Amino acid sequence: MTQTPTRPQRQSGKATGAWADGDRTPLNPNEEFKQADDGLNVRARIEEVYSRDGFASIPGEDLRGRMRWWGLYTQRKPGIDGGKTATLDPSELDAEYFMLRVRSDGGALTGEQLRTIARISTEYARDTADVTDRQNIQLHWIRIEDVPAIWERLEAVGLTTAEACGDTPRVILGSPVAGIAADEVLDGTPAVREILDRYIGSPEFSNLPRKFKTAISGSPSLDVAHEVNDISFVGVEHPEHGPGFDLWVGGGLSTNPMFAQRLGAWVPLDEVAEVWKGVVSIFRDHGYRRLRNRARLKFLMADWGPERFREVLEKDYLGRALLDGPAPQPPSAHRRDHVGVHAQKDGSVWVGVAPVAGRVSGTTLYAVAELAERHGSGRVRLTAHQKLLVLDVPADQADALQAGLDELGLPAEPSEWRRGMMACTGIEFCKLALVETKARAGTVIAEMERRLPEFDVPFSIHINGCPNSCARTQVADIGLKGMVQTDDEGNLVEIFQVHLGGGLGTEPQLARKTRALKVRAEDLPDYVERLAGRFLEQRDGAESFAHWAHRAEEDDLR
Repeated sequence: MTQTPTRPQRQSGKATGAWADGDRTPLNPNEEFKQADDGLNVRARIEEVYSRDGFASIPGEDLRGRMRWWGLYTQRKPGIDGGKTATLDPSELDAEYFMLRVRSDGGALTGEQLRTIARISTEYARDTADVTDRQNIQLHWIRIEDVPAIWERLEAVGLTTAEACGDTPRVILGSPVAGIAADEVLDGTPAVREILDRYIGSPEFSNLPRKFKTAISGSPSLDVAHEVNDISFVGVEHPEHGPGFDLWVGGGLSTNPMFAQRLGAWVPLDEVAEVWKGVVSIFRDHGYRRLRNRARLKFLMADWGPERFREVLEKDYLGRALLDGPAPQPPSAHRRDHVGVHAQKDGSVWVGVAPVAGRVSGTTLYAVAELAERHGSGRVRLTAHQKLLVLDVPADQADALQAGLDELGLPAEPSEWRRGMMACTGIEFCKLALVETKARAGTVIAEMERRLPEFDVPFSIHINGCPNSCARTQVADIGLKGMVQTDDEGNLVEIFQVHLGGGLGTEPQLARKTRALKVRAEDLPDYVERLAGRFLEQRDGAESFAHWAHRAEEDDLR
C-alpha cells in the first residue's frame, strides 16, 4: 500500500523524482540504467557472456552499475595517484579486476563458510581479505572469468553476494553475540533471517533511490552503530509487553552526517520484518531520486520529521498503529566491539580479536576457521568495528585458542591503538579514494605502540580515504578524512583533515572541526602522540577524549 501526495515533493522548487509523485521519468543516469533493466538481471549476463568473453565485453552500465547488485565493484588501476581520482574518466581508473563483497548478515559465519571464503581468497583473490565495518568480508583481484565458480562455491555453503552493493538493502548488521550474551534483551537473529529470506534478492526492493542500511541488535551494549543506519531495531524492555525493539530511522554519515531519529515505536520480534518492509517501501516510493547526493533516506527524514514519518508508515504501509515504547537504556559498557575473553550465558566463552584495521588474508582466515573448530564449535562472528570473534569456546580451551590467534597476529588483548583503529579500503583498491589508509593505519598503530605503550584509555582513530566516511570518521575520537594537495615544491602530498571528539553511545555527537586543521600523512604519529599527551595532561578525572576534545582550546588540538 502506498500514499500519493496531493502535490509533488520538491527540493528548491524542483521535483524530487520520488515515485510517489506519480512520474517515474528517470532524472539522472543512475535512474536511467536502473529503469532500463533491473540490476539483479546482470547475473545471467555475467555467467553466460562476460565470464566467457572477458572484461572487455562488459558494457559500462553493467560494469560500473548493475554488477554492484551482485557485490562486484571495479577495482582501481594500480599507480594512479589521488590527484587524478576526480579528474580521470571512470574507464581510465578501472583495473580489469573486481572487489567482491560477500554478505554475512549479522556477521555470522560457520567454520565451513569461513574456510570457503579463505580458499576463494587464496585461489582467486591473491590471498586478500578485509573485514569491513558492515560485517562483510571483501576480496580483491577477482577476475570476471572466475566469478561463476566463486558464486557456486559460496552458495554451496549458504553464502551469497546478492545486493551486497548497489541501490539495494545492504547486509543486515546484527549483534555478533546474539543468542550467547548473558545480558542481551533479546536475540534478533530470527528477524535478520526472515528479512534475508523474504526480501533480499527480490525485485520488490532492488531499485531503491540509493543504498539502504539495516541494523538489528538486542544487545544492551548498542553494538551495531544504530545511530548511523537507515533503519535500526534496538533492543528494549517494554514495561507491559516485555522484550522487543525500539525503532530508529534516517541515520547516515558521508558528506552530510545525520543521526537516526527515534519514532517512539515498540516493535515485537515477530513484527520486525513487516515494519522493515514498511520503512524500506517508504524509501522506495518517497525517496529523492533526482540528485544522488540527496537520495539517502536521511534527507527524507530531515524534511518530514519522525512524527510524519511514523504517521505515513502506520497509515499507508502497515494499516495499523504501532505501540509506543521506551528508549534504550544507556550502553551497558563503554566498549561495543566485544574484543577480549567474555563469558557466554551457557558457560563457554567467546574470544574477540583485533586485526589491523580489518586487514587479514585468506591464509589467516583459514587458520582461524581451523582454530575455531579445534577449540570451539566453529562459529565465527564479524563485528561492525572490523573485529572478529570466535564463539562457543570451553573455558579451559580459551588460553590455547588465544595462543593460536596470537601466532596469527590477532591479539585478544590488543593495545588501545590497535583496538580503536578502523580504516576504509583506501587508494590501494578504491576508485573514489585519494589516499592510502590500511598501510597508514598499520604505521600509526606500530608507532604509537612504540611511543606510548602504556596508554590505556579508550581511543578511536578512524581513517578514511575520501569524504564518504565508510570508516565513520565523524564519530571517532580522531577522524581522519583523506585529501591531497600540492606542497611548496609542487609535489602532490597526502594529507588528512582532522575531526575530533565524535562518538556514539551514551552521548552521540559529531566530531568537532577546528580551523581547517590538516595533518600531512607522514606526520600522523607525531600528531597523535602530541594530542594524546595533551589529553592526558588536561584530563579531568575519568573524562573521555571526546568530552575533552569539545572543551579544549583550539591551540591544544594542533
